This record gives sequence, C-alpha cells and structure tokens, in this order.
Amino acid sequence: MSKPTLTARFLTTEAGAPVADNQNSATAGVGGPIVLQDQHLLEKLARFNRERIPERVVHARGSGAYGYFEVTDDVTGFTHAGFLDTVGKRTETFIRFSTVADSLGGPDAARDPRGFALKFYTEEGNYDLVGNNTPVFFIKDPIKFPDFIHSQKRDPFTGKQEPDNVWDFWAHSPEATHQITWLMGDRGIPASYRHMNGYGSHTYQWTNAEGEAFFVKYHFKTNQGIRCLDAEQGAELSGTDPNSHQTDLLQSIERGVYPSWTLYVQIMPAAEAADYRFNPFDLTKVWPHSDYPLQRVGRLVLDRNPDNVFAEVEQSAFSPNNFVPGIGPSPDKMLQGRLFAYADAHRYRLGVNHTQLPVNAPKATEAANYGRDGLMATNGYDRYAKNYEPNSYSGPVQTGRPLSAPLAVAGHVGTHEAPAHTKDDDFFQAGELYRLMSEDEKKRLVDNIAGGLSQVSRDDVIEKNLAHFHAADPDYGKRVEARVNELRED
Repeated sequence: MSKPTLTARFLTTEAGAPVADNQNSATAGVGGPIVLQDQHLLEKLARFNRERIPERVVHARGSGAYGYFEVTDDVTGFTHAGFLDTVGKRTETFIRFSTVADSLGGPDAARDPRGFALKFYTEEGNYDLVGNNTPVFFIKDPIKFPDFIHSQKRDPFTGKQEPDNVWDFWAHSPEATHQITWLMGDRGIPASYRHMNGYGSHTYQWTNAEGEAFFVKYHFKTNQGIRCLDAEQGAELSGTDPNSHQTDLLQSIERGVYPSWTLYVQIMPAAEAADYRFNPFDLTKVWPHSDYPLQRVGRLVLDRNPDNVFAEVEQSAFSPNNFVPGIGPSPDKMLQGRLFAYADAHRYRLGVNHTQLPVNAPKATEAANYGRDGLMATNGYDRYAKNYEPNSYSGPVQTGRPLSAPLAVAGHVGTHEAPAHTKDDDFFQAGELYRLMSEDEKKRLVDNIAGGLSQVSRDDVIEKNLAHFHAADPDYGKRVEARVNELRED
C-alpha cells in the first residue's frame, strides 16, 4: 500500500512545547539518577500507562471498516426512515466485526459467533444495528446474560475456559439447543469476515408514514459467498495467524476488492404477531422464509479502512437504542435488555461523552441536546447556551413526533415467562436445522459437539445435554451420544 509523504515537523509535548531530546532522559550529571523535573519523560510514561481502556466484556476482539449503504428497492410502504426513502440513496456507514467470548488477544479463527455491528450515519441521526452472523442466540431473556457469559469465559479459579462450565450452563438452558446447532455446525468458524452473513437477529419495528407498524428481521447476505473453516483448519490458522480475519479485511479493502452484502428483510404485519406459530420476539427462534419471504432493500459496501484501529475500532460504540424515525424496538426481551446494557457499557468503558468521539458522532447531522460536562467534555457550545429545557433562549425543542408506533401492553407487572405459541418449544427449530444438513455436515456437527461435551467431568451434565439433542431429532441425539461415548472410552 502507498504511504503518504510527511512534512518534517518539530516534536512537541502535549502542551505544544518543543522537545529538545527524545533519546535521553534528564539525569543528575552523567550517569546519575533521573530527575523528577523531566516533564517530557513523565508525560510519556504516564500517557503510556493509560493508553488502554477496559476491553469489552464480550466482543472484545474486533475489526472495522467504513463504507456506504445504498438503497436498491422501494420500502417506503413499510418505513418512513429517511435513509431508506429513495432508491439510489447512499448513507455512510461504519461496521465492527468481532468474536464474542474471547479476550482482545484471542484468535480470529475461533469457533464462536461473530458480531456484526453496523452504524448508519443518517441525516436523522445515527442508527445502530447490532447483530451477529447467526440469526438466533443462546438465550431469550437478558436476566440470564451475565450468567451465560460467565459460563463461556475464563473460570475465576483455573483462568481458562472450562468445558464443565460451558456445557453445564447449556444443560440447564434447553433453549440454547438451536444456537448450539448453528455454532457447532459448518458456519461456526467463518473463513473471513467477508465470507459470512450478518443478521439483526432481534425483531425490530418499522413504521410507515401512515403510522402502520410492521415487525422486521434483517438479513445481510454476503456477496462473496459463504466460506468456512473446519475444526482442524480453524485450530491451525489460530496458531499460525491469530490476526487472520483482520489481515484479510484490511488487505482486501486496500487492494480495492471491496466486500459487500445485500440486505434483505422479513416483514410481518404487526397484527399477525400474536397468532404466529412461533413467538416472533424470541431470539432463539427464526421466522421460516416460507412464512415471511426475504425482501431486498439495498447493499452494503465497505471501501475504507480506519486510520487508527484504537481510535476508530476499539472506541467505536454501538447501541441498539440508537433509532431513527421510522424504526423502533419490539417486545423482544433480549433486545429490551440490550437497549440499556450496550449504552451503559460504553459509558463505563469510554466515558459519558463517548458519543462525541469522531467515529461515534453524527456525520450527516448535528447532535443538539442539553448534555454538558463529564469526562472529556468538549467546549463546542455557545457560551450563552442553557443546559436545561424548556427555556426561553431558543434552545432545541422536542418534535412531538414519536420515532415508531407505540407497543400495546396489558396485564400485571411481574416476572412472567414469554407467552407460548403453537410451535414454541426449545427443540423444534434445532431439529429442522439438523435435518437440512448433508451427511458430511451432520458428521462434522456431531464431532464438534462431542469434542467438547466428552470433556465434561459430570455424567449428569452430559446426560442433560444429550437429552436436548435427542429431543431435537432422534438421529441427532443418537449420533452425539455414540460419539461422546466413543471419545470417553479412548
């Protein structure tokens, strides 16, 4: 890649004062101890100690790129979102891909779901779509999320991921069977970020100009084709090139081979949700395409790499509560929990003013609110601007127009289980997915599951998990059980 020509400038301190010597610390005489007055040394060391921020608890290892989204099909009958209102319209975007469970130093080619977080810099504000490369997830209620992540990450005593913890949680969470079948199947290790699909995963609401509400699911289909690694290839690549996916994304964009995805949506009229055969707001379920076919919306193209990975990828902040007019939430319980949790995580990691960082700030419009002060507050305000509302000084005012249609609620507040629909069990869709696989795909799936489950030390945990696979499909359970027994006898 070509490198820019830099004009020589004098080195300065962070206060702008010129630095006379950047090779030698100030000492008390030749060979003497370093003196406290060496401000340049102290500034460099103090800054170096603070160059890292707390890594994300999940999705820590990530890569990102800028691009654009172009509308190719008219969807104005379903949403009045401004960035979707005209065929041919382009909106600048930033995307962050990631692995979920590992730390910042983990390998890109691990068997793990991949984050697919997309920021649209629209003229009505930033819209964040936070999803994965799988259309479902392990759990359906956010109250279980901290426990789920604890079970998948490093054990506090051994300091490493423990099969006992992983499979014990899944043994007590039968709703995870569908996502386990995705994760342990061929798509569990994408060959690169370019060669995988992305999904909004959650159910969202679209509202058109007439106020009609629709529930939607997002599907970003890769135009590079699906390519995956098997377990041996993933393990080998993790050892030889832990940065494989980052390198691939960076180099493809630098070569001008721009990755792209076609966005499709499934659209359900809001009135059909109550009687649908699956709970449409259950994150462990999909909507079969035969019920709600894919409808094309546009294409996403990535054409520019970040200039600084820390500033733009590590400090990028996505939150599903960043909606724009025409798009809103659904009663999806996992989404409801994430509306709070994602934004709160960024306030902790990056500070309350993280939305003012260039990668997170609106680009096609300006933020206008009464937030002031806090860590890293800018001085970008009129000195006479008030920090309260309402006021008599021409400050920004509310529009009176809701972003989306209101959600109807009824009943008493309490800790309720989700309402059961006619096909709402934890195993039906996992079995459907298994039966779609070829014989070779089934063998690899069974080998991947048995490889981890056979390492579990408690027989009762193994038996509980085997019962889930038997319930999904008798052949599925029989094969996993036989392979687990075979590996445990070795």
